[in-house]
Amino acid sequence: MIFALLICKDNFSDFLKYYNINLSCVSSGEGILLSFINLEKGDLKMISNIKRIMKDIETITSYTKTPQNGCTRFSYSHEDKLARNYLFSQMEQLGLSIKVDAIGNIRAKYGVELKNPSIMIGSHIDTVENGGRFDGLAGVITALEVIRVLKEENVKLSKPIEIVIFAEEEGSNFGVTMLGSKALTGHYSIEELKTIKNENGQTVYDVVKDFDLKIENLENCLLKKDEVESMIELHIEQGAVLENKGKSIGIVQAIAGMKTLKVTLEGDSNHAGTTPMELRCDPMVGASSIISHIQKATKDHALSTTVATVGKITCQPNMANVIPQKVEFFVDVRDVDTKGIEFVMKEISNKVNEVATSNNLKSKIDLIGTSKSVRLSPRIIQIIEETAKENNYNYMRMNSGAVHDAAMLTEFTDVGMIFIPSIGGKSHCPEEYTKEEDIKAGCDLLINVIKNLAVSKKESQKVNNSSK
Repeated sequence: MIFALLICKDNFSDFLKYYNINLSCVSSGEGILLSFINLEKGDLKMISNIKRIMKDIETITSYTKTPQNGCTRFSYSHEDKLARNYLFSQMEQLGLSIKVDAIGNIRAKYGVELKNPSIMIGSHIDTVENGGRFDGLAGVITALEVIRVLKEENVKLSKPIEIVIFAEEEGSNFGVTMLGSKALTGHYSIEELKTIKNENGQTVYDVVKDFDLKIENLENCLLKKDEVESMIELHIEQGAVLENKGKSIGIVQAIAGMKTLKVTLEGDSNHAGTTPMELRCDPMVGASSIISHIQKATKDHALSTTVATVGKITCQPNMANVIPQKVEFFVDVRDVDTKGIEFVMKEISNKVNEVATSNNLKSKIDLIGTSKSVRLSPRIIQIIEETAKENNYNYMRMNSGAVHDAAMLTEFTDVGMIFIPSIGGKSHCPEEYTKEEDIKAGCDLLINVIKNLAVSKKESQKVNNSSK
């Protein structure tokens, strides 16, 4: 097919990159005149509007409790409500059918025959304390952009597309990661949610109810296996592999499983100056010994893919001149291979018992949270990879060391994940950053993957032809 087109110089490189154009002649002036262009059938692909994406990201990142120190937007907070209201307004403009379930997950459908199994896309909008701008949010806003592009292009879908925004993914309130997706997939009962508490002693049940959600209806909101045809989550990598390898896209093959423990040690609080060393029952000394052992055992004896972290510790009475009465610390253990996790679990149990006995301490280990390592759908991985090849993306297959809501849906449907680079591997901190061009690349890939999944071949050809 041959035609002429005047395109602004600023957009020229993007035009070539995304449309696989074979130029016969180029002349320049105020713009660039493209003439005698050979376009093969199916060459034109749908692309995103990065300015629109960044505007949404900037708007939602302004809803933070710590504007001078990263993003702090916990689920069920005032900031969360502001973000939700903004997203509701954008979804309503697109004519989406929106519902919020009993735990606070948002599900919004677009297309026809909305009762049919949907293709689900999305992520989460909550953050850790003093977190970054892109974790979770990039996946939500690119999902929103997918719907916008499909609507603007007037694409006729054979399946509905569903945006999902999971509540309490980070575990910032209760120390339980992926609470929303776990509740959606039946991993928690109402009674269990009445036992999980935050630092203020409030239960999940009470906090969610105070957020004007009908948590008592949880059982009526559980996901059914025939509801979702497939699920794809776009997410920042939260590591430095893609950047170091010079790749713009990661296609996730497996997601690490994890276990979170709370270790409690109780001793005998006393005066720091008058209590001889041999008469002390100091839980802080015991904790330091256990924490050091966790690091050494994981590094030297576990699998190469196993990681273990102690990132939170509390002490009572927490005074400089008092021997502690009680110390609590949390251990986060992850691996794509369950053998690595179980090895570290056994090491922790044995070391806690040993230290408690030798230091005359009371000890307790509580399993706070758990998720299994999962392999993602070969079918979805193949579709993502084929689409990436068709569009000349510089991609690689990889595993995810971070847990994601997508993992909880693997028991219900075919699941895939797309990673985009995190500069310096930074995440869960104010320095977290992903380049605009990488966000756009990930979104463009997601759009065309969804087109391949949700548009019939006949209709897809019409879309390509109408773009020419």
